[in-house]
Amino acid sequence: MKVTLIGIDLAKNVLQVCGVNQVGKTLFNRTVKRTQLLKTLVQYPDAVIAMEACSGSNYWGRELLSRGFEVKLIPPQHVKPFVKGNKNDRNDAFAICEAAMRPNIIFVKPRTLAQVDIIISHRIRERRIRVRTALTNQIRGLLSEYGIVIPKGRDPLNLALPELLEDADNSLTTTARRYIRELLDELYAINASIKALEKEIRLQARNHEDTKRLTAIRGVAEIIATASVSFAGDGSGYQNGRHFSANLGLVPKEFSSGGKQKLGAITKRGNSYLRRQLIQGAWSVIRYAKNNDDRLSVWARKVIERRGKQKAAVAVANKLARIIWAMLYYKTEYRPS
Repeated sequence: MKVTLIGIDLAKNVLQVCGVNQVGKTLFNRTVKRTQLLKTLVQYPDAVIAMEACSGSNYWGRELLSRGFEVKLIPPQHVKPFVKGNKNDRNDAFAICEAAMRPNIIFVKPRTLAQVDIIISHRIRERRIRVRTALTNQIRGLLSEYGIVIPKGRDPLNLALPELLEDADNSLTTTARRYIRELLDELYAINASIKALEKEIRLQARNHEDTKRLTAIRGVAEIIATASVSFAGDGSGYQNGRHFSANLGLVPKEFSSGGKQKLGAITKRGNSYLRRQLIQGAWSVIRYAKNNDDRLSVWARKVIERRGKQKAAVAVANKLARIIWAMLYYKTEYRPS
């Protein structure tokens, strides 16, 4: 019988390829070397290719699309329920086929190279920020061993460290001063690398048509704009703005039974990085809402009066996500009033 769907369990060198017919019966389920994958798939030009959305899936998705295949990338959480028996490559590949055949599964589109070029700078910046946070926490912890406590924040720490090293009357020993000096130099280097990445992100935002339009939104600057484009593309992968915000985890959890609906905290699913950035952008809208009369600020003030600032921040972030999707999908300009 004809192979209509092929599920691929991706790996570094050896990939598991499972082919099924239109009724879901397995016709083959075998391992294929990475270098032989394309040669194997061209034997089934009419088959739909399904993969988990993971590292490397965007590359294979672009390669297969360029060769005329229909490609479906499935979020991993939608594949897991279909794994039967013990977890192994054969069962995983068949589970991908099972998930791809379900009518209500939502697929994602492979990222373009332009999207990857944007998102890579965000991922490196995020990792370096985590390294900087860990470094500053270590410096504070080491200084506390000598009875030195510095106020919260990066700026107080950056200002205090040179003075502490120059002050001969404090409790720092010669060994401590040497190590703190090394940590300070490391901190300066990380700060410089983060600033360089942020400069690159601003340059990317100025050179991209969609990000230039998104930065007109109140609360959205270059980082949110570029992160949104790298994640959502042109917005066609989402049904509507609510679908996009739900994919970011900005909608409430639901605990409904017996006809009674109960909503809880937000789900926090999906892209946590973009969700955090939108929350920060929402706080900037709330901070200056009293001084602005645009539609978003007026709406934010009403939400603050009813629900308080904490819940208003999430609501504004949800609103920003929907506005971003609409502008990406419909290619429109931001209308503040």
